[in-house]
Amino acid sequence: MKAPLEGVLVVSVEQAVAAPVCTGRLREAGARVIKIERSGGDFARGYDRVAGGDSSYFLWANLGKESAVLDFKDPDDARLLHGMLARADVFVQNLAPGALKRAGFGSRALRRKYPRLITCDITGYGSAPGLEGMKAYDLLVQAESGLISINGGKNEPGRVGVSICDINAGMNAHAGILEALLSRAQTGHGSGLEISLFGTAADLMTVPLLHNDYGDKAPARTGISHPSIAPYGGYSTRDGHTIIIAVQNEREWRRFCEIVLKNPDLARDKRFDSNENRVRNRQELDMLILAVAFSNTRSGLAELLKAGDIAYGYVNGLGELSTHPALRRRLGLSSEGIPISLPERAVLHSEIQDSGQNIPRAPAVGEHTEKIRAEFA
Repeated sequence: MKAPLEGVLVVSVEQAVAAPVCTGRLREAGARVIKIERSGGDFARGYDRVAGGDSSYFLWANLGKESAVLDFKDPDDARLLHGMLARADVFVQNLAPGALKRAGFGSRALRRKYPRLITCDITGYGSAPGLEGMKAYDLLVQAESGLISINGGKNEPGRVGVSICDINAGMNAHAGILEALLSRAQTGHGSGLEISLFGTAADLMTVPLLHNDYGDKAPARTGISHPSIAPYGGYSTRDGHTIIIAVQNEREWRRFCEIVLKNPDLARDKRFDSNENRVRNRQELDMLILAVAFSNTRSGLAELLKAGDIAYGYVNGLGELSTHPALRRRLGLSSEGIPISLPERAVLHSEIQDSGQNIPRAPAVGEHTEKIRAEFA
């Protein structure tokens, strides 16, 4: 079978993480992606050099793309970009707000000129009054959106350990573009998409925000425990490991008390006979569970949890992730041609067979500029 997006042309004026993640997913589904860079290249190229000379984020988000260096202030380069957009299906950009409009490539004007074009603008704060020029890197948005306030331990807030606002904004853009392609297939017309990092973070914050607006109070930081379900958190074993135990309903709670805690009467204790009561009395409950956990090794506690059909997971580090039996891998090549092992794509199409012969490579800055000039001039 052909890849789902084979024949789709995506032109992206992109940098950093959000837009490259979006277009990287489109490329993985078969689209041709032309990445437009400034003369110095996408600044994410300079984050680090751990991936065969490329930065880790850059390699992950840019495999298989073509890179062209253009200067929109140059009339010839502006004409070249218009030549590309006349044939493109999708145009993605995440430059500073207004930058492309000032250069003559605003999304509304482009859709009037090219009615079948789908445009996708990724910004920090959307069109919020007074915030148009505010820089919006991932950690800043984690802070502004309150995401940091609910992460970390009781006494110290913490950043989510990956660029979650950038990555999720890219995923939202990817989903929106797929919806727009389906809509165009029905109507024949393109459409405009707007995605902001802050809006993405606010969407992720829906549950704690509802607790703040309609509940008694906002959820407190609870480390590696769930703020609104108990027991659902980490417990230390005698041999120095931590296991996450997750009880999701009253049926599981009764089994947990009987088989793991060896105390079936605890299921009817008024302090713990509902999830709300267990959360309210979490400290007392945790002391009971910790006593059992610490009397067992990791493997011993895991066997008890298996016997009770209770969900659990080990708190692993990156070393354990690297050798985890569920981790599937694929190969990519750095811009210097060095093989790099990455996690397999999150979405696999069972009908499409990957022979493994065409290993995608991250492009060097402007590697395809002359080829693209010849094609679209």
